Order: sequence, then C-alpha cells, then structure tokens
Amino acid sequence: MNRRLRTALAVTAVIGSGLLMTACGGGDESSASDSSAASSSQASPTASSGGEGGDTSGSGTSKSSGGGTAGSGSSDKSGTSGGDSAGGDSSGDKSGYGQSCGTNDISWSVSSESQAGGYFLIKAQAKSGITCILPAELPVVAFGSDGTQAEPAEQSAGQPITLRAGVTAYAGVNPKTTNEDGGKELDSLIVSVANDDPNPESLKVDSYVVDKPVVTSWHTSPADAVPFSS
Repeated sequence: MNRRLRTALAVTAVIGSGLLMTACGGGDESSASDSSAASSSQASPTASSGGEGGDTSGSGTSKSSGGGTAGSGSSDKSGTSGGDSAGGDSSGDKSGYGQSCGTNDISWSVSSESQAGGYFLIKAQAKSGITCILPAELPVVAFGSDGTQAEPAEQSAGQPITLRAGVTAYAGVNPKTTNEDGGKELDSLIVSVANDDPNPESLKVDSYVVDKPVVTSWHTSPADAVPFSS
C-alpha cells in the first residue's frame, strides 16, 4: 500500500508540475501579446505622424505645381498683352503718332485769294481724334477729267508737317500762269496727299481757267503758300 501511495503521489506531483508549467507558459504568451500590442500602439502615432508628414510634403508639391501653373498664366497674360501692342490693329489706328496722312484723314477746304494775280488757298486739317504727318512732297492737285496736274511753284521741297488739333497746313494753287488767252474753264479742284491715294477729294470753287497750273509745298503759314510763278 505504501508503494501505491507513493506512486500516486508521484504521478500527482508530475501532473501538478505540468499544469504549473502550462499556466506559466500561458502567462508568457499573454505577456508577449500585451507587449506586442503596446509596441503596436506606440508605433501607430509614429506611423500617423509619418503619414501627416507625407501629406504635408504632398501638399507642398501640389502648391509648387499650382504655383507653376499660376506662373504660366501670368506669362500668357503678358504674351497676350504684347500681342495687343504689336497686333495688326495698330496699323488701322488713325489716332497714333507717326503715321502718314491719307487724304481721308483730312478735313479739306479752299478759298479764293487775290494776291499774285489770284490763286486758290487749300487748307488741310486733321479730322477729330487724328494725328498724322503730311509728307515733304507737293500736294497732288488735278484739274478736269483729263487729269492735268499742277507743277511745283517752288524750287525746293517743303518739310513734313504733323497735323493735329489746332494745326493747319496750307498750299497755294495758281491755275493759270500764262499771259496768253486760252485754257480750260473749270469749277473744281481735285486734291490728294499722294498720287497713289485711293481717296482724292473734290473741292468746289468758282469758275476758273487752267493753263500751266502750279502748286506750292505744304506750309504752316498761309503767307508762305502764295504761288508765285518760277
């Protein structure tokens, strides 16, 4: 009996030892699990912080890209503005300085004068809002349907004249420079700035006789536009 009792006690001790070891092992796994959870919990803020950092970096990149786009827009605006200063419309702008006058840029008038045996004084003024330059050339003055033109009454060409508000250019026309009878009797002058001008102007005057007509250059004073025969 004593041997059986000792054997039973020994078996009981072995089983108890196994149970104790199992309990200890479970505690270690639980502890390891808790430790892993704690590590994961501690790592999460770090990862989150890293993610925020990544977002910030991405945001920065986006802003930089946006900035580049804005820069391009600014460049486009500048390019558009440049196109508008150089564009083709300026060629048709009749208010700009430096352009040559066309016949239709000018308000024309004529008066009959008695000096130098009688002549016509042509007056040229820029139309409202226009500034242009009369070239240093004779005005083109024609008479009648056959296109007879006046010859120079002066030995030298005049100077360019800038027409603007308050400025008048004058040219004198003597339709008859001969003493003999004869010639064509007409009642209008046809004037233009240049031979190739497509818009000549017809000025109505009293009846006159044309025979070897002459015309002066443009002047800013009517006294300088008397067409004495050369």
